[in-house]
This record gives sequence, C-alpha cells and structure tokens, in this order.
Amino acid sequence: MRKREYGENTTLETRAEANESIDRNKRYKQILEIFGHFGDMTAKECAVVMCRWGYSTTAERNVSAPRIHELCERGLMEPVGRKRCEYTGKTVTVFALRETD
Repeated sequence: MRKREYGENTTLETRAEANESIDRNKRYKQILEIFGHFGDMTAKECAVVMCRWGYSTTAERNVSAPRIHELCERGLMEPVGRKRCEYTGKTVTVFALRETD
C-alpha cells in the first residue's frame, strides 16, 4: 500500500478507475433483459436480480442505479412511480422500460 500524499484525492482516482472498468453496453443489456422479464422495479430490486442471475457479485443498488439513470437519459427507460423499498424502508423510484411507438 502506498501512503497518500497531503492534498492528494485518492477517492476521485479510485472512483474513476472503477467507473472505467465497467462494460456499460453489457450492463445495459443485462438491465434491459431483467426489466423485460420482470417489468417495473426499483434500482435495488434490479440489483438483487442481477446478483441472483450471476451478473454481479453484490446486490448493492449502485450496481444498477447509474446504468438505469443513463438508460433513462437515452430514452429507453423512465421513472413511473414511487414505493416503499422492501430492503431499506425508504421511498424510492420505480422504473420501467419506455413504451416505443
């Protein structure tokens, strides 16, 4: 382990490295497949399915949430409601595949 220098922001470096290591297109396909199979769900519910199906090693929400938001920005998914999360008890957004004409 290398000790960080004063003023060095290792968090930004490690975050960028982790972000670059993800195959976004593969993750997009996995998420779209899950939503196509199950329908409307939260980011956490999607992450749990991803873990069960072997697409990820953890059921943490951060596995799916960033990619779901990117798919929303691309117009492929959309937020459709809110509900209480069965895992955290907090009110969370429910997402769905966007209807195409």
